Amino acid sequence: MLRFDPFSELDVVARGLLSAGRETGSPRSPRFMPMDLYQVDDHYVLTADLPGADPGSIDVDVENGVLTLTGRRTAMSDSGVRWLTSERFSGVYRRQLALGDSIDTAGIAARYDNGVLTVTIPIAERAKPRRIVVEQSSDEPQCEQLAVESSASDDESRIDVAG
Repeated sequence: MLRFDPFSELDVVARGLLSAGRETGSPRSPRFMPMDLYQVDDHYVLTADLPGADPGSIDVDVENGVLTLTGRRTAMSDSGVRWLTSERFSGVYRRQLALGDSIDTAGIAARYDNGVLTVTIPIAERAKPRRIVVEQSSDEPQCEQLAVESSASDDESRIDVAG
């Protein structure tokens, strides 16, 4: 299961607010990486928007239970260009998620297609629910046999006492 860490998200927002107006190497930098996360059967699926990201710059890492998604969109050269409007972000996109103990980190897979990064996160076998089969023997269970034997011996003792 994935864990949500509200403090890491708050940290990202705070860094964004504090660095607003500062030069960070490019005139604009991405504000966030929108994503969806859902569960299908025995795995989670994470889809994240990385529009225009250079496919070679996309990186998915898992370290110490943290999944990190990184991608870069390169800005067009300003030389010989007179901008009329420039609203598209350039720079590095980055998102981190804390993973729970129930994740099979060795089985994580990622695919980038048409500006969308899809990460498949399998649930570990040990975390999957399983049904325990209850076996039945053809004979009566021992606890019932003991109860029958016990009541029979009580009846015998009563007969002896009464007789």
